[in-house]
Amino acid sequence: MVEKLKSMIGEFFVGKEDAVINLLTCLAAGGHVLIEDAPGMGKTTLARTLAGACGCSFSRIQFTPDTMPGDVTGTSVFNPENRTFEYSEGAVMREIILADEINRTSPKTQAALLEAMAEGQVTVDGKTHVLPDPFMVIATQNPIEFLGTYPLPEAELDRFMMKISLGFPTEEEELLMARNMLEGKEPAKVKAVCSKEDIKKIREDAAKVKVNDNVLRYIRNIIEGLRNEKKFTGGASPRAFLMLIKAAQGRAYISGRDYVMPDDVKAVAVNTLHHRMLLSAEAKVAGEETDTIIRGIVSASPVPLE
Repeated sequence: MVEKLKSMIGEFFVGKEDAVINLLTCLAAGGHVLIEDAPGMGKTTLARTLAGACGCSFSRIQFTPDTMPGDVTGTSVFNPENRTFEYSEGAVMREIILADEINRTSPKTQAALLEAMAEGQVTVDGKTHVLPDPFMVIATQNPIEFLGTYPLPEAELDRFMMKISLGFPTEEEELLMARNMLEGKEPAKVKAVCSKEDIKKIREDAAKVKVNDNVLRYIRNIIEGLRNEKKFTGGASPRAFLMLIKAAQGRAYISGRDYVMPDDVKAVAVNTLHHRMLLSAEAKVAGEETDTIIRGIVSASPVPLE
Protein backbone atom coordinates (compact mmCIF):
# COMPACT_ATOMS: atom_id res chain seq x y z
CA MET A 1 0.00 0.00 0.00
CA VAL A 2 2.82 2.41 0.87
CA GLU A 3 4.51 1.70 -2.46
CA LYS A 4 1.27 2.46 -4.29
CA LEU A 5 1.00 5.78 -2.47
CA LYS A 6 4.63 6.63 -3.24
CA SER A 7 4.16 5.75 -6.92
CA MET A 8 0.99 7.80 -7.32
CA ILE A 9 2.50 10.82 -5.59
CA GLY A 10 5.57 10.49 -7.82
CA GLU A 11 3.43 10.84 -10.94
CA PHE A 12 2.23 14.29 -9.95
CA PHE A 13 4.93 15.59 -7.60
CA VAL A 14 8.35 15.58 -9.23
CA GLY A 15 11.54 14.86 -7.32
CA LYS A 16 12.25 15.44 -3.62
CA GLU A 17 11.95 11.78 -2.70
CA ASP A 18 13.21 12.48 0.82
CA ALA A 19 10.33 14.89 1.41
CA VAL A 20 7.81 12.34 0.14
CA ILE A 21 9.28 9.61 2.35
CA ASN A 22 9.17 11.90 5.39
CA LEU A 23 5.56 12.77 4.64
CA LEU A 24 4.61 9.09 4.35
CA THR A 25 6.55 8.38 7.55
CA CYS A 26 4.41 10.90 9.43
CA LEU A 27 1.25 9.59 7.79
CA ALA A 28 2.06 6.06 9.02
CA ALA A 29 3.12 7.26 12.46
CA GLY A 30 0.03 9.42 12.96
CA GLY A 31 1.96 12.69 13.08
CA HIS A 32 1.54 16.16 11.60
CA VAL A 33 3.99 17.84 9.22
CA LEU A 34 5.24 21.40 8.83
CA ILE A 35 6.72 22.26 5.44
CA GLU A 36 8.82 25.44 5.38
CA ASP A 37 10.05 26.91 2.14
CA ALA A 38 9.77 29.94 -0.10
CA PRO A 39 6.58 30.46 -2.16
CA GLY A 40 6.30 28.43 -5.35
CA MET A 41 8.42 25.46 -4.25
CA GLY A 42 5.60 22.89 -4.39
CA LYS A 43 4.43 22.76 -0.76
CA THR A 44 0.74 22.95 -1.62
CA THR A 45 1.10 20.56 -4.55
CA LEU A 46 2.67 17.90 -2.32
CA ALA A 47 -0.09 18.19 0.28
CA ARG A 48 -2.92 18.05 -2.24
CA THR A 49 -1.32 15.11 -4.05
CA LEU A 50 -1.04 13.10 -0.83
CA ALA A 51 -4.66 13.78 0.07
CA GLY A 52 -5.85 12.71 -3.36
CA ALA A 53 -3.81 9.51 -3.33
CA CYS A 54 -5.08 8.59 0.16
CA GLY A 55 -8.74 8.90 -0.81
CA CYS A 56 -9.38 10.98 2.32
CA SER A 57 -11.58 14.03 2.71
CA PHE A 58 -9.52 17.18 2.28
CA SER A 59 -9.78 20.80 3.33
CA ARG A 60 -7.49 23.72 2.62
CA ILE A 61 -7.32 26.65 5.03
CA GLN A 62 -5.66 29.66 3.41
CA PHE A 63 -4.34 31.58 6.40
CA THR A 64 -4.35 35.37 6.10
CA PRO A 65 -4.05 38.18 8.68
CA ASP A 66 -7.87 38.35 8.95
CA THR A 67 -8.51 34.60 9.33
CA MET A 68 -10.45 34.02 12.55
CA PRO A 69 -10.28 31.01 14.91
CA GLY A 70 -13.91 30.17 14.07
CA ASP A 71 -12.93 29.74 10.42
CA VAL A 72 -10.75 26.87 11.57
CA THR A 73 -12.71 25.22 14.39
CA GLY A 74 -16.26 26.13 13.39
CA THR A 75 -18.83 28.30 15.16
CA SER A 76 -22.22 28.13 16.84
CA VAL A 77 -24.99 29.48 14.60
CA PHE A 78 -28.45 30.44 15.88
CA ASN A 79 -31.31 28.46 14.32
CA PRO A 80 -34.47 30.62 14.46
CA GLU A 81 -36.75 27.63 13.80
CA ASN A 82 -35.98 25.82 17.05
CA ARG A 83 -34.39 28.83 18.76
CA THR A 84 -31.16 26.99 19.58
CA PHE A 85 -27.51 27.34 18.65
CA GLU A 86 -26.17 24.65 16.32
CA TYR A 87 -22.60 23.77 15.50
CA SER A 88 -21.48 24.81 12.03
CA GLU A 89 -18.40 22.82 11.03
CA GLY A 90 -15.11 24.57 10.43
CA ALA A 91 -12.52 23.65 7.84
CA VAL A 92 -10.73 21.41 10.38
CA MET A 93 -13.51 18.80 10.16
CA ARG A 94 -11.79 16.82 7.41
CA GLU A 95 -9.33 13.94 7.43
CA ILE A 96 -6.36 15.73 5.81
CA ILE A 97 -5.99 19.45 6.44
CA LEU A 98 -3.74 21.76 4.48
CA ALA A 99 -2.98 24.72 6.72
CA ASP A 100 -1.53 26.90 3.98
CA GLU A 101 0.87 29.70 4.95
CA ILE A 102 0.03 29.18 8.60
CA ASN A 103 2.47 31.84 9.75
CA ARG A 104 0.66 34.61 7.85
CA THR A 105 -2.15 34.67 10.40
CA SER A 106 -2.19 35.88 14.00
CA PRO A 107 -0.98 33.72 16.90
CA LYS A 108 -4.56 33.58 18.22
CA THR A 109 -5.77 31.89 15.02
CA GLN A 110 -2.69 29.67 14.85
CA ALA A 111 -3.56 28.43 18.32
CA ALA A 112 -6.97 27.29 17.08
CA LEU A 113 -5.22 24.24 15.63
CA LEU A 114 -3.51 23.28 18.90
CA GLU A 115 -6.34 21.25 20.43
CA ALA A 116 -7.13 19.62 17.10
CA MET A 117 -3.52 18.51 16.55
CA ALA A 118 -2.93 17.36 20.12
CA GLU A 119 -6.22 15.68 21.01
CA GLY A 120 -8.16 15.09 17.79
CA GLN A 121 -11.02 17.33 18.85
CA VAL A 122 -12.14 20.96 18.95
CA THR A 123 -14.11 22.79 21.61
CA VAL A 124 -16.59 25.46 20.50
CA ASP A 125 -18.68 27.33 23.08
CA GLY A 126 -17.92 24.70 25.69
CA LYS A 127 -18.94 21.74 23.53
CA THR A 128 -16.40 19.20 22.29
CA HIS A 129 -16.53 17.92 18.72
CA VAL A 130 -14.46 14.88 17.75
CA LEU A 131 -12.47 15.12 14.51
CA PRO A 132 -12.50 12.47 11.78
CA ASP A 133 -10.21 9.46 11.98
CA PRO A 134 -7.65 9.38 10.43
CA PHE A 135 -6.67 13.03 10.93
CA MET A 136 -3.53 14.78 9.72
CA VAL A 137 -2.44 18.40 9.45
CA ILE A 138 0.02 19.39 6.76
CA ALA A 139 0.97 23.00 7.42
CA THR A 140 3.07 25.18 5.15
CA GLN A 141 4.91 28.30 6.13
CA ASN A 142 7.17 30.84 4.49
CA PRO A 143 10.55 31.58 6.10
CA ILE A 144 10.12 33.98 9.02
CA GLU A 145 12.25 36.66 7.39
CA PHE A 146 9.56 37.09 4.71
CA LEU A 147 7.24 40.10 5.04
CA GLY A 148 3.88 39.56 6.74
CA THR A 149 4.81 36.47 8.75
CA TYR A 150 4.31 35.66 12.44
CA PRO A 151 6.61 33.17 14.19
CA LEU A 152 4.81 30.00 15.29
CA PRO A 153 4.58 29.56 19.09
CA GLU A 154 6.89 26.87 20.48
CA ALA A 155 3.86 24.97 21.85
CA GLU A 156 2.44 24.67 18.36
CA LEU A 157 5.74 23.77 16.73
CA ASP A 158 6.07 20.96 19.25
CA ARG A 159 2.84 19.37 17.95
CA PHE A 160 4.38 18.73 14.53
CA MET A 161 6.14 15.41 14.27
CA MET A 162 8.44 16.71 11.53
CA LYS A 163 9.48 19.92 9.89
CA ILE A 164 10.73 19.51 6.34
CA SER A 165 11.76 21.68 3.40
CA LEU A 166 11.77 21.03 -0.33
CA GLY A 167 14.44 23.20 -1.93
CA PHE A 168 15.00 23.75 -5.64
CA PRO A 169 14.56 20.87 -8.09
CA THR A 170 17.36 19.62 -10.29
CA GLU A 171 17.43 20.54 -13.99
CA GLU A 172 15.89 17.23 -15.06
CA GLU A 173 13.24 17.41 -12.36
CA GLU A 174 12.27 20.93 -13.38
CA LEU A 175 12.03 19.94 -17.05
CA LEU A 176 9.82 16.97 -16.10
CA MET A 177 7.71 19.32 -14.02
CA ALA A 178 7.21 21.50 -17.10
CA ARG A 179 6.26 18.48 -19.22
CA ASN A 180 3.68 17.40 -16.63
CA MET A 181 2.17 20.87 -16.68
CA LEU A 182 1.96 20.87 -20.48
CA GLU A 183 0.28 17.44 -20.35
CA GLY A 184 -2.29 18.71 -17.87
CA LYS A 185 -1.14 16.69 -14.87
CA GLU A 186 -2.31 18.41 -11.70
CA PRO A 187 -3.17 17.31 -8.13
CA ALA A 188 -6.91 17.50 -8.83
CA LYS A 189 -6.49 14.52 -11.18
CA VAL A 190 -4.73 12.28 -8.68
CA LYS A 191 -6.42 8.89 -8.32
CA ALA A 192 -7.01 7.40 -4.89
CA VAL A 193 -4.99 4.20 -4.42
CA CYS A 194 -6.30 3.51 -0.91
CA SER A 195 -9.11 4.49 1.45
CA LYS A 196 -9.29 6.03 4.90
CA GLU A 197 -9.74 2.52 6.30
CA ASP A 198 -6.43 1.56 4.68
CA ILE A 199 -4.75 4.56 6.32
CA LYS A 200 -6.13 3.54 9.71
CA LYS A 201 -4.78 0.01 9.18
CA ILE A 202 -1.37 1.41 8.18
CA ARG A 203 -1.26 3.40 11.42
CA GLU A 204 -2.29 0.41 13.51
CA ASP A 205 0.44 -1.73 11.94
CA ALA A 206 3.08 1.01 12.27
CA ALA A 207 2.28 1.36 15.98
CA LYS A 208 3.07 -2.36 16.40
CA VAL A 209 6.59 -2.03 14.97
CA LYS A 210 8.97 -3.36 17.62
CA VAL A 211 11.50 -1.12 19.35
CA ASN A 212 13.88 -3.21 21.47
CA ASP A 213 15.49 -1.89 24.64
CA ASN A 214 18.89 -1.32 23.00
CA VAL A 215 17.37 0.93 20.33
CA LEU A 216 15.20 2.63 22.93
CA ARG A 217 18.28 3.49 24.98
CA TYR A 218 20.03 4.66 21.80
CA ILE A 219 17.19 7.12 21.19
CA ARG A 220 17.28 8.18 24.84
CA ASN A 221 21.04 8.82 24.61
CA ILE A 222 20.45 11.16 21.66
CA ILE A 223 17.86 13.08 23.68
CA GLU A 224 20.24 13.27 26.64
CA GLY A 225 22.98 14.55 24.34
CA LEU A 226 20.68 17.35 23.18
CA ARG A 227 19.87 18.28 26.78
CA ASN A 228 23.55 18.47 27.68
CA GLU A 229 24.47 20.55 24.63
CA LYS A 230 25.19 24.11 25.80
CA LYS A 231 24.52 25.51 22.33
CA PHE A 232 20.82 24.80 22.90
CA THR A 233 18.54 26.35 25.48
CA GLY A 234 15.91 24.23 27.21
CA GLY A 235 16.86 20.84 25.79
CA ALA A 236 14.66 18.20 24.18
CA SER A 237 11.36 17.54 25.94
CA PRO A 238 9.88 14.11 26.78
CA ARG A 239 7.48 14.68 23.88
CA ALA A 240 10.50 15.01 21.57
CA PHE A 241 11.70 11.62 22.84
CA LEU A 242 8.32 9.98 22.20
CA MET A 243 7.93 11.62 18.80
CA LEU A 244 11.36 10.38 17.75
CA ILE A 245 10.33 6.84 18.68
CA LYS A 246 7.09 7.07 16.70
CA ALA A 247 8.84 8.62 13.70
CA ALA A 248 11.40 5.79 13.72
CA GLN A 249 8.54 3.27 13.83
CA GLY A 250 6.93 4.99 10.85
CA ARG A 251 10.20 4.95 8.89
CA ALA A 252 10.74 1.25 9.66
CA TYR A 253 7.18 0.44 8.58
CA ILE A 254 7.37 2.19 5.21
CA SER A 255 10.71 0.45 4.69
CA GLY A 256 8.91 -2.89 5.00
CA ARG A 257 10.17 -3.95 8.43
CA ASP A 258 8.38 -4.74 11.70
CA TYR A 259 11.29 -3.61 13.88
CA VAL A 260 13.25 -0.37 14.28
CA MET A 261 16.94 -0.18 13.39
CA PRO A 262 19.37 2.57 14.46
CA ASP A 263 19.44 3.66 10.81
CA ASP A 264 15.71 4.46 11.05
CA VAL A 265 16.43 6.73 13.99
CA LYS A 266 19.27 8.47 12.14
CA ALA A 267 17.04 8.98 9.09
CA VAL A 268 14.34 10.85 11.01
CA ALA A 269 16.31 12.51 13.81
CA VAL A 270 17.05 15.90 12.24
CA ASN A 271 13.57 16.48 10.80
CA THR A 272 11.92 15.36 14.05
CA LEU A 273 14.11 17.40 16.39
CA HIS A 274 15.33 20.62 14.76
CA HIS A 275 12.11 22.64 15.17
CA ARG A 276 12.05 21.76 18.89
CA MET A 277 15.56 23.02 19.64
CA LEU A 278 16.40 26.66 20.32
CA LEU A 279 19.92 27.95 19.74
CA SER A 280 21.48 29.95 22.56
CA ALA A 281 22.36 33.59 21.94
CA GLU A 282 26.04 32.71 21.85
CA ALA A 283 25.48 29.97 19.28
CA LYS A 284 23.51 32.34 17.05
CA VAL A 285 26.30 34.92 17.21
CA ALA A 286 28.84 32.21 16.35
CA GLY A 287 26.79 31.23 13.28
CA GLU A 288 26.02 27.72 14.51
CA GLU A 289 23.36 25.71 12.67
CA THR A 290 20.78 23.58 14.47
CA ASP A 291 20.87 20.71 11.98
CA THR A 292 24.67 20.44 12.10
CA ILE A 293 24.66 20.26 15.90
CA ILE A 294 21.95 17.58 15.93
CA ARG A 295 23.80 15.48 13.34
CA GLY A 296 26.95 15.71 15.44
CA ILE A 297 25.13 14.50 18.55
CA VAL A 298 23.50 11.63 16.65
CA SER A 299 26.86 10.61 15.18
CA ALA A 300 28.50 10.71 18.62
CA SER A 301 25.86 8.50 20.24
CA PRO A 302 27.05 4.85 20.52
CA VAL A 303 25.11 2.62 18.12
CA PRO A 304 23.81 -0.64 19.67
CA LEU A 305 25.37 -3.73 18.15
CA GLU A 306 22.26 -5.90 18.47
